[in-house]
Amino acid sequence: MSKQDFLRRMPEAASAFSRRARLAERLHIDFFLLLLLLLLTAVGLTVLYSASGHHLPSVEKQATFFMIAYVTMFVVAQIPVEFMRRMAPFAYVGGILLLLAVTIFGDISMGAQRWLQIGSFRFQPSEIMKLAMPIAIAAYLSRGFMPPRFMQVMVVLGLIGLPTALIIEQPDLGTSILVATSGIMVLFFSGLLWRYIAAAVAIFAASLWPIWHFMLHDYQRQRVLTMLDPTQDPLGTGWNIIQSKTAIGSGGLSGKGWMEGTQSRLDFLPEGHTDFIIAVMSEEFGLLGVIMLLTIYAMVIVRGLRIAVKSQNSFGRLLAAAVSSTFFVYVFVNMGMVSGMLPVVGVPLPLISQGGTAIVALFAGFGLLMAISTEKKRVMTPRA
Repeated sequence: MSKQDFLRRMPEAASAFSRRARLAERLHIDFFLLLLLLLLTAVGLTVLYSASGHHLPSVEKQATFFMIAYVTMFVVAQIPVEFMRRMAPFAYVGGILLLLAVTIFGDISMGAQRWLQIGSFRFQPSEIMKLAMPIAIAAYLSRGFMPPRFMQVMVVLGLIGLPTALIIEQPDLGTSILVATSGIMVLFFSGLLWRYIAAAVAIFAASLWPIWHFMLHDYQRQRVLTMLDPTQDPLGTGWNIIQSKTAIGSGGLSGKGWMEGTQSRLDFLPEGHTDFIIAVMSEEFGLLGVIMLLTIYAMVIVRGLRIAVKSQNSFGRLLAAAVSSTFFVYVFVNMGMVSGMLPVVGVPLPLISQGGTAIVALFAGFGLLMAISTEKKRVMTPRA
């Protein structure tokens, strides 16, 4: 191409780029983030088909949840950021009321009271708090409490503690950790002073003994002991971790091939389609497959943090940073749990594990990111 042709085509390229930018702004869609989510959806459905024992109805059900989730994301992305900030207190109070409703007349399943049944619709209110929590705290701190002082920190800790305690009572330790994390991340990104962070670490360390002896249930203490030494009960509580490590190690570099994993196919690995699905993927696609998945996850997180940095207001910055970092905690806790580095707390691998309410809640969070990303830029005019 000659220099003249290059210069002649520059305006056309600039015009095409401008049209794509205007389209993204009108639709309130971050196309790069959408592409990454579509990749994770494809990976999730592919792995689930194998992990579920080639059970096509499970994949079809998951695909239906994904369609609902994408619609939810698109709808949430249309909500103005300022409207989110104003509605934050109502979202938080509504989430608390739903958690109280679970405590009073929630459905009991597998020894836990976590679900609400409204007609034929069944959902977990704790998933709603994963979004209501960071929205409420970001709205509170963005009112001018940055960096937060002692009183503001106490208020935020109270806002975090109430729903976390209600979720622990269900009991659901994994979700309570994620809900608390979503609030703590907002507090951290608000410029929390290091002396408060040091004090929190010291208080937590001093609380470990009473937490262990007086707050944890017997089965929760057993999970910690199993993490430390799964071989103490290899046919009982240690079975999942041992079989998970076996599946991960047997995959090697490139894996055994799709639908060729023996641990899940022969039912050695319980919950292979939910919490332990990364073990199935490791066995079938090996280290290279896991690295590919981690790369996509990292790109999603970096994209979210970039949206936070580019946001023009404190509320958007805090909320986008909290949503992105909480997504990282999802991935970290699940993979740490499956590999035996963390206790088993029932946290699914985001967008890969089978699930309904959790997927919709995650995509609603991505809708928040897209709303912040495509928020109209304010033009700052200099004063005369």
